[in-house]
Amino acid sequence: MEKILVLDFGGQYNQLIARKVREQHVYAEIKPYSGITVKEIEEQGYKGIIFTGGPNNVYEESSPHYDPEVLKIGIPVLGICYGAQLICFMAGGQVSSAGSAGEYGKVTVRVRESKLFQGIPAESVCWMSHMDFISRVPEDFRVTADTEKCPCAGLEDGSGLIYGVQFHPEVTHTEYGKQIFHNFLYDICGCSGDWHAGEFAKEQIERFKTELSGKRVLLALSGGVDSTVAAVLLHRAVGHDLVCVFVDHGLLRKDEGDRVERVLGKEMGLNLIRVNAAGRFLEKLKGVTEPEQKRKIIGEEFIRVFEEEARKAGNINVLAQGTIYPDIIESGKGDSAVIKSHHNVGGLPDVMSFESIVEPLKYFFKDEVRETGTMLGIPRELVWRQPFPGPGLAVRVIGDITEEKLSILREADAVFREEVAAAGLERDPDQYFAVLTNSNSVGVKGDARSYGYVVALRAVTTDDFMTADWTQLPYEVLEKAGSRIINEVPGVSRVVYDITSKPPATVEWE
Repeated sequence: MEKILVLDFGGQYNQLIARKVREQHVYAEIKPYSGITVKEIEEQGYKGIIFTGGPNNVYEESSPHYDPEVLKIGIPVLGICYGAQLICFMAGGQVSSAGSAGEYGKVTVRVRESKLFQGIPAESVCWMSHMDFISRVPEDFRVTADTEKCPCAGLEDGSGLIYGVQFHPEVTHTEYGKQIFHNFLYDICGCSGDWHAGEFAKEQIERFKTELSGKRVLLALSGGVDSTVAAVLLHRAVGHDLVCVFVDHGLLRKDEGDRVERVLGKEMGLNLIRVNAAGRFLEKLKGVTEPEQKRKIIGEEFIRVFEEEARKAGNINVLAQGTIYPDIIESGKGDSAVIKSHHNVGGLPDVMSFESIVEPLKYFFKDEVRETGTMLGIPRELVWRQPFPGPGLAVRVIGDITEEKLSILREADAVFREEVAAAGLERDPDQYFAVLTNSNSVGVKGDARSYGYVVALRAVTTDDFMTADWTQLPYEVLEKAGSRIINEVPGVSRVVYDITSKPPATVEWE
């Protein structure tokens, strides 16, 4: 199998680079920059190497560096942002602080003739995020792109094997990012494109058949696409040794608990145990307002419930989770900055009574999970189910959590989703939901003054959930949803629409 090595220098979009490579049907393998030597790279037979971005300054001694010999072994290399600066630094060029001339966001880039930029217009939009810049290219290198503020937005060496870009082609906002990856993978690295997520899933099944042989596995099943696909994949590997536990923590959407139990337990035949633990979770969350603390509490309580169910089931060895790539990235694994903890990553308690944890989807992005689910024969309505965070409505109720607030949010959220579906737009926004803010507002109902909560509606469009644009839903859809929420949901006096993209915001409010 052809593979590309992605060397991780701690940037926030590192896993996204791997996803963009795999979109081109080439397998990408991520290694920390300190986790593999030049000799090992040669022995592994990689078709190419990508240096990722990172938060450091390449000219500082404490910053992550790599062996310059990697530029001499004859394997194509592409450096992105910090990676491009590192290539320059290793080859004898100069990187300097941009000071107030740093760039962030959408910028017009001008490209020159280069194998990396074939099929790309002379000017296009790219995504920048840097405070340093390449001030002098190394000997035998030439500049291949620039912007108004950045004199070297692209460079390559005389051999045609070493390339760098200061911008981020992996981010959706870079207009021709996919073309840049295609050019690097096919025209420069000589890849043929023989990898598919479904095939990789089959390999995972075979691997788990061996690794988990003779062991019983406990899986947290929420009913979302991630845990559902993980459950079916593991069921193919271990059969009846998989025990699926559905924890109803009282933080689910309207009627969701009953739907999960019916579809996955009765209709699909999974070995499903439903645990009604709403009172337990709400008691733990009583008075808690800080988002990270909510996530930590929910994560730990999840594990405690699983431990109890494991003891009841007897002889459970392994905990399985539906963790996917974005969960790991945003929880700050490695050197990446923490944006928010996920209950199945950052929320794990230190002491657990399981031998090990398996995460069959931890190298998959959401679209790859869905592709795998389709390959496994999971019903379409489950494969394309709306994404829902592990902590549930706890991160959509701002401030302290009460049953009254949860009830209001469930009804408002159900109305919004009904109206989006009624307009035939279920597949237009990639995620849409309601948030109960911690603000109250004066209103008028029935010629009398009212004072109730402000509900925020959120809809985003994305292909990776690492970046996202707010969705411009038709005014009539928003108008009908807002009107229904005000009239049908007691306790709400105002409805607003969130028009913030990611970044700078995250998809969820907490």
